Amino acid sequence: MSRRAAIVSVLLLALAPASAPTPDSPVLPAEVRGLWGDGEVVVRGARSVVVGQHTAPGEPGESSELGDIARRADRAGQRVSAVLGRSVRPLVVVPSSASEAARLAGVGRVDGLAAVADRGRVIIVPEFFAKLNSIGKDVVLAHELTHVVAGTDRLPPWLYEGFADYVGYRDSGLPVRTAAAELAAEVRAGRLPGELPGPAAFAADGRDPVRLARAYQEAWLACRFLADRFGERTLVGLYRDARAGGVDRALAALGLSVATLTARWRDYVRDQLA
Repeated sequence: MSRRAAIVSVLLLALAPASAPTPDSPVLPAEVRGLWGDGEVVVRGARSVVVGQHTAPGEPGESSELGDIARRADRAGQRVSAVLGRSVRPLVVVPSSASEAARLAGVGRVDGLAAVADRGRVIIVPEFFAKLNSIGKDVVLAHELTHVVAGTDRLPPWLYEGFADYVGYRDSGLPVRTAAAELAAEVRAGRLPGELPGPAAFAADGRDPVRLARAYQEAWLACRFLADRFGERTLVGLYRDARAGGVDRALAALGLSVATLTARWRDYVRDQLA
């Protein structure tokens, strides 16, 4: 889909309870049917569908807010499509609270996360999403939509989180030191990460939000290094190969191991952030 179509023709094609579809408002996808009984509000962008709840004006889920999310989801879909080379139709759910977002996603907590990917949809965490600036909201939506479209099965978290951030920050215009501010502070203090971040580093339990931020930044710079060194198409191919045959085999095709990647990534982090 063209940029002009996304910018000029982002229309709210329907604004009606999901229980009463009209010819311009087709039946909702199965992933979001019946979330709140008769209390669903559906806003459609040029290619996206956003589902929220009927609320009082000014509260999360108000139609104007959902319309803004639909426009952002359209842009996020374009960004993901540009990298992955396939059509993307975002589906976004906007619950009323973080606890409800966690319930819908089937996880215990979502502390510190602005959105999560779950079963073909992106679920907004309203308390944290609202705190982001405009660029941050666009990055988060593209990040989570990348998870939805590209998948994460059989991959280490540094690769699927780093790849999603690579897509999210692509074309954002943010300088590297701004996007990786927490990690940059560590590097300037003479502390380089010793290894690629593992599962524990991405725990969204609210106990160490700064460490959580650094984990995403470390993962992002690993994928950004691969794209800078080998090209974006190669990064995308590595991701697909890693899902199919494992990350060790995918890296080996580039003449790398996890150990050699780690060493080169640490140098890259120093060069980018020192």
